[in-house]
Amino acid sequence: MLHAEPGAGKTTLVPWRLLAHNAFAGTKFLLLQPRRIAARAAAERIAALLEERLGRTVGLRTRMETIVSPATRLEVVTEGVLTRIIQNDPSLSEYGLVIFDEFHERNLQGDVALAFTWECREVFRRDLRILFMSATSPAAELRDAIGDLPAISVPGRSWPV
Repeated sequence: MLHAEPGAGKTTLVPWRLLAHNAFAGTKFLLLQPRRIAARAAAERIAALLEERLGRTVGLRTRMETIVSPATRLEVVTEGVLTRIIQNDPSLSEYGLVIFDEFHERNLQGDVALAFTWECREVFRRDLRILFMSATSPAAELRDAIGDLPAISVPGRSWPV
C-alpha cells in the first residue's frame, strides 16, 4: 500500500520508475485507473516521461480504444477492461504486477476487479504482485479484508488550485 498526497506522483512517477527497476525487468504491469480520461492522461504522461509515443512501452486499454504493441510493458486500463482481461486469462499469465491507483475511489466494478485479481493471486499466482495507491489510506479496511499489508506513506505537499 502506497499512501501519498495528491500530486506526489503516484499515478505517473511510480509506474515510470518501476519500469526501470531491476526487480521488474521483463515484467508487464497493469495500472488500473477508474476513469477513461484519467487512464488516457496517465498513459500519455508516462509515455512522455519515457520520451516515447503511446503504444510502445506504455499502452492504453479502455472500452473505447486499445493502443498497445508487442513492446508494451505497462498497460493503463480501466476497471471493466481489467475484469475482461482476467476473464480471458484467470492467471494473468502475462503480468507480474497489478497497480490499483486511486484505490480510495471505491465502486462495484473496481471491487470486482480487486476480488478477481486477489483470487488469481491466491489460486494461480503467488508471485503476482499487487500495489494499492491512494491519497487517503484505507489501510485498516484493507488489513481487515486481506490481511497484513506493508504500507508506505510518502509526505508531500498540496499545490494551490
